[in-house]
Amino acid sequence: MATPDNTDRKARARRYKRMLLWSIAIILVGAMVLPLGSYVYTGIQSAHAQAVEDSNPRANFWRAVRGGDQGYTAVQGQETDVLVQNGGQNWRQVRNGPVATIGGWGLFLIVLAIALFFGLKGPVPLDDGRSGRTVARWSTANRVLHWYTAILFIILAITGLSILFGRAVLIPLLGPQGFSAWADISKGLHNYLGPAFSIGVVLILVFWARHNLPEKGDWSWLSQGGGLLAKGKHPPAGRINAGEKIFTYGAMLTIGVAVVVTGFILDFPNYGQTRDTMQIASIIHAITSLIWIALMLGHIYLGSVGVEGALEGMSTGRVDENWAKQHHSLWYEEARKEGTQASDAGEADRGAAGGEPA
Repeated sequence: MATPDNTDRKARARRYKRMLLWSIAIILVGAMVLPLGSYVYTGIQSAHAQAVEDSNPRANFWRAVRGGDQGYTAVQGQETDVLVQNGGQNWRQVRNGPVATIGGWGLFLIVLAIALFFGLKGPVPLDDGRSGRTVARWSTANRVLHWYTAILFIILAITGLSILFGRAVLIPLLGPQGFSAWADISKGLHNYLGPAFSIGVVLILVFWARHNLPEKGDWSWLSQGGGLLAKGKHPPAGRINAGEKIFTYGAMLTIGVAVVVTGFILDFPNYGQTRDTMQIASIIHAITSLIWIALMLGHIYLGSVGVEGALEGMSTGRVDENWAKQHHSLWYEEARKEGTQASDAGEADRGAAGGEPA
């Protein structure tokens, strides 16, 4: 006979699976897997362009024009006297070729791996169930900063993927006019929200730095896979475990900074950038953004349906006491020494909704 605790766990597992299916559906709608068709389209377009060029008697003339030889134009300012800059063609071939193809397949494989892992392993459960008592984990200020940055990241990811893969994938789905309207919206949102997003990145890097410094138990946590691979083994961790330090803060400090810097170069072209500079920045921006999105997919999975009770920390500011003991035992013991008390889950403990500030 099934015990009430087992029945409750099975019900939660079913809810988690439904949440995962909805998440995958939203990702599909949000263009996370739209790049799949781009490699076929890109190959067809490249072959067609080559065939046209080979059969075009004026091809040699345009090759000479694209050679960048100095001539005369009426353009004033930088890069005058160049009729056609050949770097634009090279940039387009790199962007629509290897970047789009490898990046599209990479994102698809990440989503597939997450879905397979969830299907095989399910969410990481609370070994001792819920205690009915919660511990303050994140302050309101921390949570506002997190969700401000996270929401902008999602919008920028969707609009950025639409810009990168739109011509190959969205035109066949939406038609030229529909894609034109969506591309105009995407470009506006991406350009204006990018600088706002960078503020959140800088604030996280500044205020969360002390939580992400290397600690003694980090290597042990990494060597044990954070307890995901072996049931019942959860290595001790502080407020932020080693995986979070690497895949969120570490990625933000390196890849994220590259995305922000190149984004500003592209967003504000009137500060001496040449077209060569902007083309290089565009390629770097696309590659680093795709890597960052891939890493954040894993972070989103583990912080939502992948680990039972994890989302509550950033949604309510409090976590179940057993969750704290299981996943962040070092932080839990430290919080107890500092006087943080666990409260019944139903209590209104508004004054201590997050412990220490950012």
